[in-house]
Amino acid sequence: QVQLVESGGGVVQAGGSLRLTCAASGRSLSSYAMGWFRQAPGKEREYVAAVSWSGHSTYYADSVKGRFTISRDNAKNTMSLEMNSLKSEDTAVYFCVGGGTITGSDYIGIPYWGKGTLVTVSS
Repeated sequence: QVQLVESGGGVVQAGGSLRLTCAASGRSLSSYAMGWFRQAPGKEREYVAAVSWSGHSTYYADSVKGRFTISRDNAKNTMSLEMNSLKSEDTAVYFCVGGGTITGSDYIGIPYWGKGTLVTVSS
C-alpha cells in the first residue's frame, strides 16, 4: 500500500513563490513516474506536471510551463514542485500522484493519489 502525503501549501501573494513536497511511504516509487494535479474551486481536476522515474525527463501543462519546476529525490522517496510567479488562477488543491503513464500532454492510469494540499494565491 502506497501513501502519498503533500506538504507546503498555504497562502501567498500573486507573484510570489511556494514549494510543495510529496513524501511517499509504504513502498518505493523510484521505478514509477510521479506528478502533480490540481483542482480549483468549481472546476475539474487538471494535470500540472510530471517527472519520469529517473527524474531526467519532466513535463508541464502549458499553463505552468516556465513558472513551475518539478523534481524528485528517489533516495528520499520524495518529489517537489517549485512554483514561481504565482497567479490567482493557480489557486487550487494540489495532489501528488504516483504510477501510471506520462503521455507528454497528459498523465493517465494513475493508481496512487495523495489527499491534497491547498494553495491560495491572493491578488
